[in-house]
Amino acid sequence: MIQQIEIRLKSMARGFHNIDRVISGAFNKLPDTGLINIFVKHTSAGLMINENADPDVQVDLQSLLDKMAPEGAPFYRHTMEGRDDMPAHFKSSVFGQTLTVPLTNGKLNLGIWQSIFFCEFRNYGGSRTIVVTLHS
Repeated sequence: MIQQIEIRLKSMARGFHNIDRVISGAFNKLPDTGLINIFVKHTSAGLMINENADPDVQVDLQSLLDKMAPEGAPFYRHTMEGRDDMPAHFKSSVFGQTLTVPLTNGKLNLGIWQSIFFCEFRNYGGSRTIVVTLHS
């Protein structure tokens, strides 16, 4: 059986936001086994699975991304939507817009240090929409 819902996330600051509870709470009850697919419907945001224990990981990731794609670089052609927009598109392409996570015993089967993060790459991205599809 396949179930699908869209979730509107509130506006979040630029950075990485743990959405484990949003995903696991998207359906009344998760099946013992299955898959959850998460898709973000935006080209300047992304998703990742990464370290959830030490917040320095997210700080370092942000620093690395900012060095790879600095805001306002003089070689950008796509500049109509602001200094942060083209770097956000690049970061979204690097991280991707979709994740699939297995379900085991009615829970997200993540590693002990892993969490699902919504990645807001714009300074003021506004509310965002994700699609969560449950395959059981």
